[in-house]
Amino acid sequence: MHNGLNYFRVIKSYTMKNSIKTILAICVFAISAISSAQKAPTFEKGNDPRPKDKKWKLVKNQSDEFKGSSLNKSKWVTGGGWIGRPPGLFMQDNIKVKDGSLKITAYTLPQPIVKNKKTFIHGGGYVGSVAPSKYGYYEARMKANKTFMSSTFWLINEGRNESGCNKRTVELDIQECVGEINTKGKWAQHFDRSMHSNTHSRNIPEGCDYVKGIKGTNTDLKEGMVYDDYHVYGAWWKSETEVWFYLDGVLTEKVTPAADFDINMHIRMVVETYDWNPVPADGGMTGTEEERTTSYD
Repeated sequence: MHNGLNYFRVIKSYTMKNSIKTILAICVFAISAISSAQKAPTFEKGNDPRPKDKKWKLVKNQSDEFKGSSLNKSKWVTGGGWIGRPPGLFMQDNIKVKDGSLKITAYTLPQPIVKNKKTFIHGGGYVGSVAPSKYGYYEARMKANKTFMSSTFWLINEGRNESGCNKRTVELDIQECVGEINTKGKWAQHFDRSMHSNTHSRNIPEGCDYVKGIKGTNTDLKEGMVYDDYHVYGAWWKSETEVWFYLDGVLTEKVTPAADFDINMHIRMVVETYDWNPVPADGGMTGTEEERTTSYD
């Protein structure tokens, strides 16, 4: 086991000295020698996993309270090679920092846009961390949008910066949800009222002895829907074989990924379309701007 703890808050980050890391809304924390002045991740009584002789320490380059009027470009990027999944295209004009929150608003494009021979009719958004991290507690205080498009908080590695077997993909989905469900699949019926979390292992290079697979958990909110109010979604990426998931400061599940989680990953906050949740007949964008907005506080 690693002898330190970090905390990342998708807004703030913390770590434990002697070093195990963590993330929050956005925050990232790590553990170090105890100090009464040190802030910590969100935990209900009896749920904080840190050893008594350690403390959580904020990882500042992956934490943000979004108090200004624009994104801190030294911490966050809004573009890249990934343009979104049709019919949702990642746009720039719908990403704002306002009222102490990062806001990504889903909307209907004024006219269809064709890219890579695919047609896009809705605007989504993508915000990712500049800095990568490995191990720690990641936490985001998020209010989902009320559309068929997603509201998400997750991490993934960038294989193009790796070599050999590390070019495989590892992904840590802390929260993936939607505000409107348009599928009859039983597995998806609580995506508008639950914390849906997964660990992924895929794209294994030939000759590499890693298992492909998905392991995760689903936890219903105590009350209401994901778009009714803010909730704190967290995960302690404790080691290469352990991920603990937390909802509103309460431990929900301990998961062992299919393959070792020992590669640096980047934070992602994304509003996108899912192929399993199609556009509804009315176009899916009939709500107010607030109802169509995912907010990270």
